[in-house]
Amino acid sequence: MRNKVSLLGFLGLLGLLGLVTDNPGFFGFCGFFGFFGFSRTLPDELFKANLDKAARNGFVCGAVIYPIVVSIGALTKSPAMVYSAGFAVSFAVQMLVFAASLTYYEKWGER
Repeated sequence: MRNKVSLLGFLGLLGLLGLVTDNPGFFGFCGFFGFFGFSRTLPDELFKANLDKAARNGFVCGAVIYPIVVSIGALTKSPAMVYSAGFAVSFAVQMLVFAASLTYYEKWGER
């Protein structure tokens, strides 16, 4: 395998647990199958720089969103549920921002 980022696509197999367990929360993991698209991308210096920038974007988004959701959870009647939902939302947003940023940088970034 030429590009290790494409290995994230195997996390999509967790989405198949939604069929077995009847838990629709697992279907969100099917989005990881999109990382298999990076299997043909050569991991050169530009790709690694784009990967670094995309990871930074995802981290900063998660670092901003999680405290906001936890603060909202502290003000509600059921904070335990909001904390777990905040973690889930933070993770989902981090992954979406990372994937969108990496796709943007690879397609329209500096050349």
